Amino acid sequence: MLQISPIPAFDDNYIWLFVEPPGNAAVVVDPGDADPVLEALAREGLQLTAALITHHHGDHVGGLSELREAQPGLRVFGPRDPRIRNLTDRVGEGDQFQPPGLTARLQVLELPGHTATHIGFLGEGSLFCGDTLFAAGCGRVFDGTFGQLSASLRRIADLDPETLCYCAHEYTLANLGFARWVEPDSPALAERERQARETRELGLPTVPSRLALELATNPFLRTGEPGVKAAAEGFAGHPLEGHAEVFTALRRWKDTRYD
Repeated sequence: MLQISPIPAFDDNYIWLFVEPPGNAAVVVDPGDADPVLEALAREGLQLTAALITHHHGDHVGGLSELREAQPGLRVFGPRDPRIRNLTDRVGEGDQFQPPGLTARLQVLELPGHTATHIGFLGEGSLFCGDTLFAAGCGRVFDGTFGQLSASLRRIADLDPETLCYCAHEYTLANLGFARWVEPDSPALAERERQARETRELGLPTVPSRLALELATNPFLRTGEPGVKAAAEGFAGHPLEGHAEVFTALRRWKDTRYD
């Protein structure tokens, strides 16, 4: 069974580290900064065997060069995107692989929208979703499209509700603030915000989150709910049809009025 822990980086990033005890082979996800990774490996007596990359943004790939210098032979799995250097294994939809030194097998899901080539890694009941899905939110659209991101989120919504979602940022409280704009009378949101505040006051991460919780409280996964649709239509000023139109209105609302 995977043992997964966060390595805080920058102001609000999480680089995910996982191992399979009792072995000491370690894998990191989206190492934007090498220094905290190297410190964690030394502290825990671990050997880095692989890195997983979800997309090309610098806060997710910035540490790769230094990590490859420190660990010759490091395998680096990432999307088929020429903007990403230092990959050894370019992977895409449906690919499955076993990180060196581990028995767990991971499946690649293409999850475009935040970027055109964003991918995720699914295995052992866990989804490493980068910046596609956040706790109570989702990523902005950069070089992908709103339609792509809506479809990617619908795909995640169809996974096992017990899936643990490991996103790459600590944005939960801000995201919950917007979710309360969309569904101000939701008891589930009020309780989630209370718990998240208590967690952050203790200095602990609010992620991973269980997909079932996201389905109950994340407006970007609730685009079929009548109340969410009505709120999105209130912002848009006209009727909306289907998940993609509701999603697009929600994302634009958050981009222009909340963030």
